[in-house]
Amino acid sequence: MVISYLGLGSNIGNREVILGQAINLIGQKAGKVIRFSDIVESEPMGFESRNMFLNMVIAIETELSPQQLLETTCQIEQQLGRQTKSADGHYSDRTIDIDILLYGDLKCSSKKLTIPHPHINERPFVLEPLKQINPEYGRQLSGKEI
Repeated sequence: MVISYLGLGSNIGNREVILGQAINLIGQKAGKVIRFSDIVESEPMGFESRNMFLNMVIAIETELSPQQLLETTCQIEQQLGRQTKSADGHYSDRTIDIDILLYGDLKCSSKKLTIPHPHINERPFVLEPLKQINPEYGRQLSGKEI
């Protein structure tokens, strides 16, 4: 079992209901949900939209590999109405976005998946909820607080 931290965000539809549905599906298909942060509201980042996001972070215990977890979260996004994934920094409104933030202490980088997620520290709507449920997060390799 590995503890993985997932970032969830929604800015169209009934955002709170969609976040709840995502958590339930993650619990059914990816692993046991063991912690979740408060929900925070944030402005869209990287694109223009009049729709505010609701964001949160959850921790799960999973037996899935990182690639299997990515495939499962993509399937859940599609099941909840997400039409397309963001690509090359082009973002748009979405019913649900599920990002793998951390996967145990694994570090990896491929075309489809980078762990830790490369934008954790640039996004307060991810960083603060992550620190809320994982107070140990915040130390870089240099030992300095983020």
